[in-house]
Amino acid sequence: MRMSAKEKAVSLKTSLARFILLVALFAAGFQGRAAGDPFAGYWSLHLPDGRAGWLHVSGTGDGLKAEALWGIASVVPLDSAKLLDGKLVLTHRRKTERKNAEGKPIYVTETLTATMDGDNLYFVSVTPQPEGGAVRVEFSGHRQPPLPPAPDLNRVRFGPPIQLFNGTNLDGWRLVETNAANGWRAQDGLLINDVTLPPGSPPRDFGNLRTVAEFEDFSLHAETRVPPHGNSGIFLRGTDEVQVYDSYGRPNDSHNMGALYSRIQPRVSAEKPAGQWQTLDIIYVDRHVSVTLNGTPIIDNQPVLGPTGGALWPEMDRPGPIYLQGDEDTGIAYRNLILRPVLKN
Repeated sequence: MRMSAKEKAVSLKTSLARFILLVALFAAGFQGRAAGDPFAGYWSLHLPDGRAGWLHVSGTGDGLKAEALWGIASVVPLDSAKLLDGKLVLTHRRKTERKNAEGKPIYVTETLTATMDGDNLYFVSVTPQPEGGAVRVEFSGHRQPPLPPAPDLNRVRFGPPIQLFNGTNLDGWRLVETNAANGWRAQDGLLINDVTLPPGSPPRDFGNLRTVAEFEDFSLHAETRVPPHGNSGIFLRGTDEVQVYDSYGRPNDSHNMGALYSRIQPRVSAEKPAGQWQTLDIIYVDRHVSVTLNGTPIIDNQPVLGPTGGALWPEMDRPGPIYLQGDEDTGIAYRNLILRPVLKN
């Protein structure tokens, strides 16, 4: 039977839609990879000291570039990246704690050589020492799952609210570091951190506080009071820190109040002066984050490419706790920590 002109048009439209879908699925499977370079993309790293790391390789040939997260602090560009005999060779110049005769810091250059096996990387790191010799360590990494597309937040449904902090005690919370001192306490309906020690006491490491429960996608409301020069943070799923920091009056950057630490800069500054209560409303869905600070949207449904410094693990596709940074400053206070999980269809 012959097809009518209308039927032919419908058939052609259907075939074209199927072709576009196949192309999209193929592209998603290779998200983050550059053509001709198998190392290109995003990698989760399990560092030798047990901390979470991250690596991003981009470009090809002589234009190969890399940036990394080394467990703490910020994402930093590496000094060089190249392919040599089928391996990825990276260099990273590090500042040591030692100083030269002029009192200036001594730097050393770490060389990392990575071998690929499927979606896994195996690293050998060699770092020369100022006093002679070198330190050699091994660690591994694996390719991150592709980043989902940005969600349509108008279609996301949230469940009933969960009060994370009851205002009376620390039920439902525990320290991240089991051997650390606990500076957190409940007082007058507030969750307060205090890392001061009695005079004459030996130094102690204070711990970060996390929920016992773990979550996938959610919205989170939090109110915080930051003292002058205060520094804390709210980690989402244990991997990504929304910065809590006294940055009032500072130039806007990716380390200011409400930023996704070292990764996403607020589009405007909306923090209040130290000592005032501030509100954070955070939405984390499909590895995309939105942040509203004091009623002003400052991050709008932006992709979360990897963990931030202090992450509990490098994997981006697993549930995790809400955790509060508490190892640095006295006087940080939180209240009204309310989470609403996303309802899955």
